[in-house]
Amino acid sequence: MNKMLAPSILASDFSKIAEEVHLMTSAGADMLHLDVMDGHFVPNITFGPKMVKDIRSITKHILDVHLMISEPEKYIEEFAKAGADWISVHYEATVHLNRLISQIKNAGCKAGVVINPATSVDVLDEIIPYIDFVLIMSVNPGFGGQKFIESSLSKSRKLREKLNSSNPKAFIEMDGGVGLDNLLQVRDSGVEVFVAGNSIFGSDNPTGTVAEMKKIINS
Repeated sequence: MNKMLAPSILASDFSKIAEEVHLMTSAGADMLHLDVMDGHFVPNITFGPKMVKDIRSITKHILDVHLMISEPEKYIEEFAKAGADWISVHYEATVHLNRLISQIKNAGCKAGVVINPATSVDVLDEIIPYIDFVLIMSVNPGFGGQKFIESSLSKSRKLREKLNSSNPKAFIEMDGGVGLDNLLQVRDSGVEVFVAGNSIFGSDNPTGTVAEMKKIINS
């Protein structure tokens, strides 16, 4: 697949969310990453299906919904109906991952599995044939602005080998501390979808940052 940049809406200004969405899409972002946090699985609370629905109403871009929540199986259909195109769930948040991946696909969305920094890619061996993508967390989930965990690069390379042998069409997404300073390394580790929050919205020129990031990942 083509490499894609996914600005993380979590880092945007929610008081002008429509402006932020239009800024990113007009700047050349390929999709939008939406972090849903419940204050239980992770120590933060963000938003729910209504935010997804409202953003869906103002853009046709891919909405990549990352569920950092407990019992995600209760909410898959609701987020799909709200307009999610991709839904990813944490390996650590469910005991019936195969069933959950099927549930996401049956709802009409691409299905992804997320792994936390301390979780080995080896736990994915049995589920790889059934997924569309894996999201590697390169920071501990819950808050933006954290420092990139360097071992995420070797984890991505190892995962790429596993995908190549078991499900070549599946792709790798990375989220956490991704910015201009490490984007090339992340790309070279096998990542194809790049989530960036503070490095875009916190920059002096978000539009220029998107353009520069796109240039790097496609070089």
